[in-house]
Amino acid sequence: MLSVLDLFRIGIGPSSSHTVGPIRIAGRFLQEIEQLGVLGAVARIDVELQGSLALTGAGHATPKAVMLGLLGLDPETLDPEDADNRVAALEARGMLALPGGRTIPFDAARDIRFAYEVLPVLHPNGMRLRASGASGEVLADSTWYSTGGGFIASQRQLERPVRDDIVPTGPAVAHPFISAAELLGICHATGLSIDAVILANESAKRAPGETEAALDRIASVMMACIDRGLTRTGILPGSLRVRRRAPEIWQKLTSGPPSNEREQLFDWLNVYAMAVNEENAAGGQVVTAPTNGAAGIIPSVIRHYCWDSQDRFVRVRKFLLTAGGVGLLYKQRASISGAEMGCQGEVGVACSMAAAGLAAVWGATPQQVANAAEIGMEHNLGLTCDPVGGLVQIPCIERNAIGSVKAANAARLALHSLEQTKVSLDQVIETMRQTGIDMSSKYKETSQGGLAVNVVAC
Repeated sequence: MLSVLDLFRIGIGPSSSHTVGPIRIAGRFLQEIEQLGVLGAVARIDVELQGSLALTGAGHATPKAVMLGLLGLDPETLDPEDADNRVAALEARGMLALPGGRTIPFDAARDIRFAYEVLPVLHPNGMRLRASGASGEVLADSTWYSTGGGFIASQRQLERPVRDDIVPTGPAVAHPFISAAELLGICHATGLSIDAVILANESAKRAPGETEAALDRIASVMMACIDRGLTRTGILPGSLRVRRRAPEIWQKLTSGPPSNEREQLFDWLNVYAMAVNEENAAGGQVVTAPTNGAAGIIPSVIRHYCWDSQDRFVRVRKFLLTAGGVGLLYKQRASISGAEMGCQGEVGVACSMAAAGLAAVWGATPQQVANAAEIGMEHNLGLTCDPVGGLVQIPCIERNAIGSVKAANAARLALHSLEQTKVSLDQVIETMRQTGIDMSSKYKETSQGGLAVNVVAC
């Protein structure tokens, strides 16, 4: 079983697969050449971006991410402003400091190549790294994949045979499950809620108090991201010159006369989600939920429905554990990568997770929680990933706002149902997987179809 803390990762924008993943891959490559004992002989490191990492890497700041990883920075702990300064210094000096202090020449324009012609077979987000000696001899050569949500895998990992569709990782948990049906069966047999089942499983990895503290920190980072996004104005990076809109909407909501609560509901959810995704587009600190491109949906729903209560952290823990349990099903049974599934694998999954979390906070039964998750995904099936200009801005920012509203509606609809819906959560996850496989690559984070070719990115 994966951990829900693997799904909710603190990192920087604009993309978990194209920014956070490459940072981690580059850092892992440094560890690899140290372990091989060749660090002292390295004279050059070059990186080849393949597939979607090449096609939309420029708009997703992937070269910058590679440099951050080679500089030894960790996406969960780095400071975005300091990171920008260190990349600028590397580009200006043209010298990369390796672990141990030795420096080698490094020119991003020469040493990071967009291999548009390479379409990886194992996963669309491929990244090949090579370390060479002074005479040009190859000291290390490895290929990695950024598999969505900040997850990474080596070529060796993806090629290894997998038994029963599960890659065993970590200690045995109290309540293992590989399907929603199994998860609901555990709830029925034990009388536990979904969040209680997930917390019990997390306790195999760390003390319950540590898990709760980590969830509290995740929630705090999410809320801080909203706060920054509500106050920062200006133009987002990139050729589209998209203007931040969340602060203006926020001012109207807070300074104008109160309107009908039902009318304002959409506005509140919209502004919170947009605040997060405008921060993400600007390269700010966000939480993958489960990806950066869909990072605004879960924080928006939490902010509007959970954050103002006195027991906020109790409610948020239930929300995140429940949402995380649903997210694990998508990660294990399908994918949360836009390059594999289209945006149904990002915004669709986030909507499904948020619907489940909100239903749980509202007192839903485990079956109703599963129904909420199913509804949240069912009406995002086939959603394409077609970022204009390769930037996580259009349609991504507004898509998170719409996804937040859908999530709340899905939770409400689920509370009106007592039995399992005609379509089960397992069935909708499998449908999403099949739809993603059948979807043309033009609509899966390549910027080769959809809005990306019908809107001029300048």
